[in-house]
Amino acid sequence: MLSPTQERLTTLMDRVVPGDEDPSASQAGGLAFLESVVAERPEWADRLDDVVAREEASVHWDWFAELVAGGFYADPANGGNAGAASWRMVDWQPEPLGGWPTTVPVAEATPVTVHPAALEDRYDAIVIGSGAGGGVAACGLAEAGRRVLVVEAGEWPAIGTLAEDHLRNPRSDWGLAPRSGPTDDRDVRVADDGRTRLPIRPADPGWNNNASTAGGGTRVYGAQAWRFAPLDFRMASTYGVPDGSALRDWPISYDDLEPYYSRAEWEVGVSGGIDDGRWSGPRSRPYPMPAVAAGPARERFAAAASALGFGTVHVPLLVNSTPWLGRRACAGCNQCVGFACPVDAKNGSQNTMLTRAFATGRAQVVLRTRAARLRTDATGRVVGVTLVGTRDGRDWQRDVDAAEIVVAAGAIESARLLLNSRSDLEPNGIGNGNDLVGRHLQGHVYGGATGVFDDVVEDLVGPGPSIATTDHRHGNAGLVGGGMIANEFVATPSNTYRYLVGAGLLPRAGTASKEGMRRLVRRTARLMGPIQEVTSADSRVRVDDGVTDRYGVPVARLSGSVHAEDLRARDATSARSAAWLRAAGAVRAVEVGGTPVGPSGGQHQAGTLRMGSDPSHSVVDEFGRVWGHENLRVTDGSVHVTNGGVNPVLTIFATAMRSVEQMTAE
Repeated sequence: MLSPTQERLTTLMDRVVPGDEDPSASQAGGLAFLESVVAERPEWADRLDDVVAREEASVHWDWFAELVAGGFYADPANGGNAGAASWRMVDWQPEPLGGWPTTVPVAEATPVTVHPAALEDRYDAIVIGSGAGGGVAACGLAEAGRRVLVVEAGEWPAIGTLAEDHLRNPRSDWGLAPRSGPTDDRDVRVADDGRTRLPIRPADPGWNNNASTAGGGTRVYGAQAWRFAPLDFRMASTYGVPDGSALRDWPISYDDLEPYYSRAEWEVGVSGGIDDGRWSGPRSRPYPMPAVAAGPARERFAAAASALGFGTVHVPLLVNSTPWLGRRACAGCNQCVGFACPVDAKNGSQNTMLTRAFATGRAQVVLRTRAARLRTDATGRVVGVTLVGTRDGRDWQRDVDAAEIVVAAGAIESARLLLNSRSDLEPNGIGNGNDLVGRHLQGHVYGGATGVFDDVVEDLVGPGPSIATTDHRHGNAGLVGGGMIANEFVATPSNTYRYLVGAGLLPRAGTASKEGMRRLVRRTARLMGPIQEVTSADSRVRVDDGVTDRYGVPVARLSGSVHAEDLRARDATSARSAAWLRAAGAVRAVEVGGTPVGPSGGQHQAGTLRMGSDPSHSVVDEFGRVWGHENLRVTDGSVHVTNGGVNPVLTIFATAMRSVEQMTAE
């Protein structure tokens, strides 16, 4: 028997998703769903109480409506979509249209782990982070004969753990901690707007949704594998430096990086078309695999682009279109971005570079472990790392020495580590003599548009991105740089609900909302693209000595904002995306807009330890070596001077390969 509060919640949630020929929210298990998420976020109980008391007049009503709808349209395991009722209602399925190709279990990569109690006192090299840059470093050093310890803050979860949850992945925004981590609420950051400092939890949008798991972001990324263009390395020379910007050229060129782009494409595995289109540089080798299969939506958008007068290319993906490196081809499922690949056809650090490192017998990984600080001797030389973690319910700390150390924890955490590594010789942190560590934080401001059509356009052929235009990465009159635009990944129904509500194309609740979802899930398309940010010295990472994590280490403090030029480029991308949608037949197209709060630094975070030709304007040299520390390197996106108008992961792989090759040559 339901309590009065439960009865009231049942009535209210059925106002959000009423019953008709398909179940209402309560009939689909909505009450159990709400109870489960409140158990995870106890502070939400007060919000629910206010909704029960004040109904639609509550300041939390919109939040309540979206949460109830989120559970209704999410995966059945979340409890609000019993029997996948809403998926049948909206004609959506997670599996490939033709079903899974085989029932044979996937052979997952197996890590070589070490328990904290079994750590050695000294290694040849310690690599901090296991994402794209950390995986390359571990592989290159181990294959060169070094004994390597990889330090990973997260777990090494099985594919199934990361392959399904629609509300707990780093590409959704429901306030629930992603399964890819971090999951400890004490892993806070601080947002500093110049007046107040507010804590940011891992489940909050301001956390910047980078995965904290073995393989880093490559475990759950969308895997778009673009090269930066030659002009991307010469932004300041090409456009000048806008007022308030810290725009600079890279100390290296496209030609310097091209051999390593090619290596990354073949050693990690990229599928794609003939080239990257206009503005792309010359290639020494083609892609190793043809483009991933696409549905008829590609033909529609290609014809529309042609009518508008711009060219299109296939979207390069770190996804196997054919069997590659002993693993399967993409099965075409509809849960790609934000999820681990069910058939292990998505190529990340964990199943390529780290696997090779472990195969040498000279590399191992310690999980659920953080680097608290880098340790130096009396001369200032880096000699080791202080590691901290929790195992068997107990916190531990251990000093481990190494001849060489590679930092690859992501732009925010890598900067935090150097800033927390203080000594008498460097009281403001390692490499921070010129107050540059943590500055120039950037990511990607995204432009784009959501369109709705009278006919079905979502063909449910995953991953989704099949066509892009790169014509507008540069050469846009009155703008600094630009970016590519591509059709988006197949969206989950819960995310489609969010996109449509956010764009004003769907009521948040009620019969019209449910009818709208029935009609629009397969009649909605999104075109999106990242723009080339011009960077700012005031967009930065510092550490907050007044707020520490569970191990007493000061947390990252984020401040600053995106540059006005970035918003102008974003708006131009949004307008062009909307025009493309309308040319493809959209009856309505709503552009991305608004003013972002805080600095840019999402899953494409970069720039906080940028490279340069001298220490007056950079933290590392062109090979990622921290100035004044010949045995300390950085191999993640924090070394990027600018971040391109495309996804940056292939550049992280390539710069890391270049740095490690030079490192081992020494």
